[in-house]
Amino acid sequence: MTTDTETGTGAGAEDVPVLKDPPAAPGARRFWAVRRIPAALIALLVLGGAGLLLYDVAAVRADRTAMSWRRELADDLATRPLDNAWVLTGAALAVVLGVWLLILAATPGLRSVLPMRRDHTDVRAGLDREAAALALRDRAMEVSGVQSVRVRMGRRKAAVRAVSHFRELDQVRADVESVSRTGIDDLGLARPPRLTVRVGRPPTKGGRV
Repeated sequence: MTTDTETGTGAGAEDVPVLKDPPAAPGARRFWAVRRIPAALIALLVLGGAGLLLYDVAAVRADRTAMSWRRELADDLATRPLDNAWVLTGAALAVVLGVWLLILAATPGLRSVLPMRRDHTDVRAGLDREAAALALRDRAMEVSGVQSVRVRMGRRKAAVRAVSHFRELDQVRADVESVSRTGIDDLGLARPPRLTVRVGRPPTKGGRV
């Protein structure tokens, strides 16, 4: 622990360095996905469409006939009414594609990676949700009376469901909740998820619980 110490100024007093607490590390943010596949697909579509249109425009400027598909498309757009089913369908698809691209641009993605606390400003770390769930599962399996455990780890909630074949359920639930909370603290997550614990008995023969 570091504390602030005043510097002595009397006769024969030695200069004592002042120790200060290190600056707090900034809050950890989620990791952004690269999204190479959507970016590559959009780039190829735009490049292909722009290249084809540029070639056709250059051909027309060179006193050649425009491509038949462009003439038919221009005539169709000029004569087809706006309330036509195909026009509305194309507009809806364009809107959906635009909204999808905006969502990809504005959201970080990588929901499977949980950001960890940044104890150092130059170090970023993340933990896979499956690995975090497995760590909590191993902790809960160490509780006496627990037969099986299932853990669902989300960004805001961790759900632990255990099956106990002996001991009182309240005691097992308390122990599972205690070790699970300790396990979540030990994961070092920047935003620890809210914990919910459910404990039940194993299914009986010829019926369900």
